[in-house]
Amino acid sequence: MAARLVALLLVGLLVAFHAQLWIGRGNLREIAQLQEQLAARQAANAALATSNAQLAAEVEDLKTGMQMVEEKARMELGMLKPDEVFVHYARR
Repeated sequence: MAARLVALLLVGLLVAFHAQLWIGRGNLREIAQLQEQLAARQAANAALATSNAQLAAEVEDLKTGMQMVEEKARMELGMLKPDEVFVHYARR
């Protein structure tokens, strides 16, 4: 009788642990969702790191040389040198 009681107790514990694995806090479905969220955030972080590296390179170019400043002034602000003439050529 004692052996049967011990066996039932062990089966009960096994069922309790198994239930915790499937429906309790930190269950398998929740872990899978968290892993998907982690992968998405890591991909977003990688994209942002690339963007940050490009911006850092641009800042370094702006700090060290006038070529980038001149290019920005020409393209974004439409500035010209004193002896230059702006010619706009439009195709039809």
